[in-house]
Amino acid sequence: MNKKMIAFITGKIMILEAYLMILPLIISFIYKENFLHKGAYFGVIALLLILGNVLSIRLPKDNFIRGREGFVIVSLSWILMSIFGALPFVITKEIPSFIDAFFEVVSGFTTTGSSIIPDLNVLSHSNLFWHSFTHFVGGMGVLVLALAVFPKYSSSSVHIMKAEVPGPTFGKLVSKLSSTARVLYYIYIVMTIVVIVLLMFGGLDLFESSLLAFGTAGTGGFGVRNGSILPYHSAYIEMVLAIGMLVFGVNFNIYYFILIGKVKDVIKNEELKYYLIIVFVSIALIVMNIASKYQSIWQCIRDVLFTVSSIITTTGYSTADFGKWPLFSQVILLLVMFFGACAGSTAGGLKISRVIMMAKMYVAEIRQMISPNRVITVKYEDKPLSAKMQKNVAVYFVVYMILFTTMLLIVSFSLGDFMTAFSAVAATFNNIGPGLGKVGPAYSFADLNNVSKVVLSFGMLAGRLEIFPMLILFAPATWRSEERFSR
Repeated sequence: MNKKMIAFITGKIMILEAYLMILPLIISFIYKENFLHKGAYFGVIALLLILGNVLSIRLPKDNFIRGREGFVIVSLSWILMSIFGALPFVITKEIPSFIDAFFEVVSGFTTTGSSIIPDLNVLSHSNLFWHSFTHFVGGMGVLVLALAVFPKYSSSSVHIMKAEVPGPTFGKLVSKLSSTARVLYYIYIVMTIVVIVLLMFGGLDLFESSLLAFGTAGTGGFGVRNGSILPYHSAYIEMVLAIGMLVFGVNFNIYYFILIGKVKDVIKNEELKYYLIIVFVSIALIVMNIASKYQSIWQCIRDVLFTVSSIITTTGYSTADFGKWPLFSQVILLLVMFFGACAGSTAGGLKISRVIMMAKMYVAEIRQMISPNRVITVKYEDKPLSAKMQKNVAVYFVVYMILFTTMLLIVSFSLGDFMTAFSAVAATFNNIGPGLGKVGPAYSFADLNNVSKVVLSFGMLAGRLEIFPMLILFAPATWRSEERFSR
């Protein structure tokens, strides 16, 4: 275990977070907030810079990063960023409990959007900005941002990006990994700016447009006003956000292929095709189920389009209390909660590509049982799916279900409502935001006990980082110095 390199990169991440906190500090000056708010950000920035520079004062001679170091760096960085990111809320007493503040910031960085704040009016402009800005930072990935900003310290830093980028597969867009990170962030930033501008055309000011765009781009869903998006009463704003969420739920490699003219690769993309089909079918089924409850079919389609876009991309914005919809519609929403959007996007969930692979593997297994002597090849994107990839997908699903069940047992111990407990775990583990029952869009997670909040915070981090980085961080074997771990 290269502990010196882990400390070095972790220090750089702390310095990066200090730089990011300058923005809410500026906001506190713009809106003439009191000394407590300015001092909170000044103090945390200073603390991060001191600790970050101590940890990263010198690049270790052995700067090689193995696979397990990559997992540890990613999970440890996300936990530390959440711990320090929670401090301004605690210092300003706008979220007095550290566990509550930690839950809120983890929800922000993991782009979950689950909240313990029942009334957003308690937040100052600086904290409200930081609250939503965590979505933007976590959307593309903290370590991806670090690779884009800081020099490339190790030729093996690909292990970091592999551990953080969501999805069963990872591929570089260009030869240099740092260049790949920059390309992704250029696309991400430009698309976010487009959403900000479109929202300003809808009558919102720059501050509010930016915060809503951060939630859309990161598919996070923290609101600016109580009631999420409903208080705006604007079909235009809803459509901008609904389409924006779907767009950010697409693999960002697709946009790169469009930029370089590889449109045929986009058209042939299997994951994108099934993603759009699932969205269309889900909307159609729910509209048929609830249309009779609406006076206007267009209002019904508008609410369903927005809700499905929000749930499948794991954003969490809401314009309707879908907890009051019929059970059939709620089951569809629960299914797309688990599916999530595309790999390589800012969304959570299992990912459409992984669901497609699992479905094809199960169909192939059934066909093999029917015709034992027949050779059946599982294909994805017109290419044979390797035995290793099939194993990885199957193992991920098994571990996912074990962890989901374990969290459900712990959370349900203090909750008497199964739907609330089940959807609370589903909403946080899949990085959705609001669930059903007492954690639905009309409620918050504030009434859960501290044990449940800590467990769900772990679930949010595990869900965003694809489970294994968090499990590896806490595995005792990870920290043993064993010579047999080869480079």
